Amino acid sequence: MTDSQLIQLIKQGDTELYSELMRRYQRKILAFVYHMLKNSHMELIAEDLCSETFYKAFRSLHSFREVDASFSTWLYTIARNTVLSELRKNRAGNVSLEESGYTPVAPLDVAPEQAALRKERMNLVREAINNLPEKQRSALILREYDQMDYQEIAVILDQSVSSVKSLLFRARSSVKLQLESYFYEPEFEEQAERV
Repeated sequence: MTDSQLIQLIKQGDTELYSELMRRYQRKILAFVYHMLKNSHMELIAEDLCSETFYKAFRSLHSFREVDASFSTWLYTIARNTVLSELRKNRAGNVSLEESGYTPVAPLDVAPEQAALRKERMNLVREAINNLPEKQRSALILREYDQMDYQEIAVILDQSVSSVKSLLFRARSSVKLQLESYFYEPEFEEQAERV
C-alpha cells in the first residue's frame, strides 16, 4: 500500500494504519533529528523529538495535501521545525551526558586504536557540520545523510533549487576548510617540495 493510500484510509478513520507510516519513516526521521542536534550525545532527546514529530504529523494529517508535497517531505519539514524549536529553547545544548543516558560503546571487532581514531574523526566532522549556519547544516544533512534530491530539500527548507545548490556548495566548502587544519600534515608537503 502506498503512502497516499494509507493516508486516505487514516483520514477516513482507520487510525491504526498510522503505525505503518511510522514504521516506514521512523528510522529515517530519527537519524535526521539526531544529525540536526548540535550535541552528539543526544540520543534520548532525538527519540523524544522524533516521537513529537510523529505526534504533530498525526494531529495535522487532516491538513496534509499531496499536491503541495510528498508525505516524506512534509514529515521531514515537521521534524526540522521541531528540532529548530527545541534548539531555540536551548534545552538540547545544555543536557549533560549523564542526563542524556549516553554510554559510548566501541564495536567489538575493531582495534581500540582504530575505534578511537574513527570516533575522533567522526567527532571532528560532526563538529564541523554543527559549526555551519542552520540552513547549510540542514541542507547538508538532508543531502548526504538522508540522500534527498535537490527538489525535496528545497521544499523542506522553503528555498529554490538553486539556493539549495548554493547552500550545499558553501556547506561543503566550509566543512572542508574546517577539516583541512586537522588532516593537513606539513611534513608531507615539505617532502613533496624537495622531490
